[in-house]
Amino acid sequence: MYKRFYTVLFTVSSLLLIVGCAKKGTITGGEKDETPPKFVKATPPNYSTNFNRNEIRIYFDEYIKLEDAQKQIIISPPMDPKPEITPLGSANKYVKIKFLDTLLENTTYSINFGQSIVDNNEGNPNPFFRYVFSTGDSLDSLQIQGTVTDALEKKPDSFISVALYEVDENYSDSLVFNEVPRYVTSTLDSINFNLDNLKEGKYKLIALKDASSNYTYQPKQDKIGFYEEIVTLPEDTAKAFTINLFKEILDFKALKPKQLSKNSYVFGYEGEFDAMEINLLSKTPENFETRIFPEREKDTLNYWFRPFFEADSLIFEVTNSKNFRDTLVARFKDQYKDSIKLTSNVTGSLAFNKDFTLYSNTPLEKIDEKLIKLIDKDTLDVPFSVALDKVQNQAKFTFERTESNNYKLELLPEAITDFVGNVNDSITINFRTTKLADYGTIFFTLENVKQYPVIIQATDDRGNFIDEKIITKEETAVFDNLDPGKYNLRVILDNNGNGKWDTGNFLKGIQPEKVIYYPEVLEVRANWELKQTFILE
Repeated sequence: MYKRFYTVLFTVSSLLLIVGCAKKGTITGGEKDETPPKFVKATPPNYSTNFNRNEIRIYFDEYIKLEDAQKQIIISPPMDPKPEITPLGSANKYVKIKFLDTLLENTTYSINFGQSIVDNNEGNPNPFFRYVFSTGDSLDSLQIQGTVTDALEKKPDSFISVALYEVDENYSDSLVFNEVPRYVTSTLDSINFNLDNLKEGKYKLIALKDASSNYTYQPKQDKIGFYEEIVTLPEDTAKAFTINLFKEILDFKALKPKQLSKNSYVFGYEGEFDAMEINLLSKTPENFETRIFPEREKDTLNYWFRPFFEADSLIFEVTNSKNFRDTLVARFKDQYKDSIKLTSNVTGSLAFNKDFTLYSNTPLEKIDEKLIKLIDKDTLDVPFSVALDKVQNQAKFTFERTESNNYKLELLPEAITDFVGNVNDSITINFRTTKLADYGTIFFTLENVKQYPVIIQATDDRGNFIDEKIITKEETAVFDNLDPGKYNLRVILDNNGNGKWDTGNFLKGIQPEKVIYYPEVLEVRANWELKQTFILE
């Protein structure tokens, strides 16, 4: 027994010695799998005709899963309800598609999986796998291709739906609002699109940034683009189509007003308010007055009145310059009275090309400059003037500023009075200026301009608007006091000369005004001048 015990002990010790003498390292599990799953077979087979099944199974050589299926998988023509496609949360060696809708007769269907099919271990995609079948005797084989651009932004959105509506005796442009298209595809994460397995005919070609993924156009949330001419197949198969995506301006509509305080309502609206007017139809006191000003960052008008009076409800008539007219009724009650709250456009330093501006939550009525003091870092008084803009409800301070200086604006009590008699308490606002050498400048010259005016806009590298210049003749646009960073410049061909970029309108067949980007990103450095010339084609 003891002999047997020592034999076992010797064997274990020998094994430990061998393991200890082995080269130390980390178990890696071998090389990383970079091979995508391979298609093996499908039942019924891919590219089947006379299809009459309610289920498809597509097999692969390894376990797969579906990623981002809602965006990646595109079925054309669309189905409602959409088929059940699995596996979504677990892994399997096949994809199952179960139809919940009756298939159309003599129709070629295409199921494009994009890059949704990935292997279960490493997530390697089987890119752009398609399953195609026909409920008729043959497969449609025509195709078109093209690109999607954005009318205003340098880089278009991803996952744009591109669709064809069949132009027959039942077609009208309004179909895009409530009917799914005949054929649909997606750009996925590129700007290119392909529409395959199309049949001979005439079509309307559109693109949608389809927020609801329902293939219908919802103007409040979607962008749209369209090809102006009717697409005729097979004649137009050789064309390279370009669709320019834009956000339409909604038709004007005033929303029901809401009372915010004792003397104020807010009127929301859709579209452009175009000289929107608000008239109170209810009986009011003889000395009744109103003040209306827009919210700075919302599609809202602030409606203020004085004096307060008793009523159960108020009746308003809202009109605008485009023959809009509506009557709105709002509840009315005695509420708290708003106090005045002042803010400014400066969070730290004040740029040399901007005025110091005060904003108020209540309508500004008057400013007593004798109760306002502006001093610099040496506590010296700085002369200033104030311009009160009651339409925009803001006060702009103009003064001679110097570099690398600190300023203190002091407002004594009652320096500012608002429309309903509120006055400010003591307020102190500190801000500063930096060195002019901290900023950069871009000198931008256009050549070969066919028609003036043109608008030149500067944006940061994220597309946020920075500044603009309207050019009415051959001259150099100067963008100064720019913070160091990367900038894009875009040229708007202002065809109607209204000083702004005009978007398109699908039902009216209007394309947006053309925007041309300077091809290079401009890097601005401190105390640096860039001089660029752009020749328009």
